[in-house]
Amino acid sequence: MSSHVISAELLRRAKNVKLAIFDVDGVLTDGRLYFLTDGGEFKTFNTLDGHGIKMLIASGVRTAIISGRKTPVVERRAQNLGIQHLYQGREDKLVVLDELLGELGLSYEQVAYLGDDLPDLPVIRRVGLGMAVASADSFVRQHAHGVTHARGGEGAAREFCELIMRAQDSLEAAQTAYL
Repeated sequence: MSSHVISAELLRRAKNVKLAIFDVDGVLTDGRLYFLTDGGEFKTFNTLDGHGIKMLIASGVRTAIISGRKTPVVERRAQNLGIQHLYQGREDKLVVLDELLGELGLSYEQVAYLGDDLPDLPVIRRVGLGMAVASADSFVRQHAHGVTHARGGEGAAREFCELIMRAQDSLEAAQTAYL
C-alpha cells in the first residue's frame, strides 16, 4: 500500500481501531472453493497477508475471523497466525459482531472489517472502518468506506493491516525491525 495514496478519511477511521475482523473466502483466499473427492477441501492463503496479520497483532490490535462457512483449514490458519477470535458457520455476521463487542467491551467505531460479498455488508456499514477487497462484489465496494488495491487472497489483508498500522504510527517500526 506504500505506493498508493491513502485518504485522510481512511486514516482517520483507522486511527482508533482496536479490533480487525476478516472474512475468509474471497478475502483471505481468492474466493475459490476446492473440494476433494474424499469430501475434504483445501484453501490457499497468501503469506504476505499472514505476515501482515501477525504484525497487526504485534502492534496491539486484536483480530478475529467471521466466516459463514466452517472448515478445519480455517481453524488451523487462525491458530498459525495467532488470530484470537474465530467464528465459523455464522451466517449473520452482525450478530457475531455484537457478541464480540460485548465480550471485549469495544464500540463499533473501534472495529475495522474487511469483506467481499453481500453477507459482509451489514458489518462493513456498521463499523468504524469497513472495507472491501478489490475483487469484491461491486455493490459491496460501492458501500464500503474504502476498497483495497489488491484482490482477495492476493495481498488485500496485508494492505488493510498496513493501513491500520500506518494510521496508528506503528507500521514504520514494524518494518524497520527487519533492517
